[in-house]
Amino acid sequence: MSTQSNKGGRSLILVSVLSLLGFLLVWEALCRGGAVDPIFLPAPSQVLARAMSMSDQGALFYNVLASARRVMVGFLAAIVVAIPLGILLGTSRVARSVFDPIISFLRPLPSMSWIPLSLLWFGITETQKYSIVFMGSFVPALLYVMEATRSIDPLLVRAARNLGANRWQIMREVLFPGCLPQILSGMKIILGLSWTCVISAELVASKEGLGFMIMNGKEFFQTDTVVLGMVLISFTVLVTDLCLRLLERWILAWQR
Repeated sequence: MSTQSNKGGRSLILVSVLSLLGFLLVWEALCRGGAVDPIFLPAPSQVLARAMSMSDQGALFYNVLASARRVMVGFLAAIVVAIPLGILLGTSRVARSVFDPIISFLRPLPSMSWIPLSLLWFGITETQKYSIVFMGSFVPALLYVMEATRSIDPLLVRAARNLGANRWQIMREVLFPGCLPQILSGMKIILGLSWTCVISAELVASKEGLGFMIMNGKEFFQTDTVVLGMVLISFTVLVTDLCLRLLERWILAWQR
């Protein structure tokens, strides 16, 4: 049974690879045949050539690393604050009534709306980029943790209380492990949102990063650079998502 499942999985992977190759071949053929003007959409071969050129100059790795660093710092800062606060708000009606108006105010604000204030507060600095990622990721992460905490079976909490556990022990030994699978699933979505935030910040005010690379390519009509930046964003998000999945499998080994 497992052998058939493995064969089925490999077949699906092969279909996905062939689908991607077919898409790239059609794209290349349309560009080379003159159906698409390269100034509007360059061929994959042009994008690859631009990637090789920027790799030789060292600019490609530098821009990817700059954006990835900003995302991870802002994302991790948001998670460190959101998890304990979310568990508290998910279990305490008093705390929830205190913070609900603030969350309701912050929730609809997109990350772009924080850029003018962050520039006034921090200037064009790394801290400004971190703050944009933090503000764009914190509230969604907080809401995920709150909902995950509120989904825990109350019987488990009452059982822990009957066994003499205090509030801190209940949060640490019952609530946090119980909602961890949902939290980790939500964090993968929040990580993609963090990338959206950092690209928005880099498009407006930055001297390096993938958002800067895209904007710079647009200014000089280098559409191959623009497309390359877009491809690298998708690729980097896929890699970080894979790392999160591996971390999830390691942390939640007990689930299997």
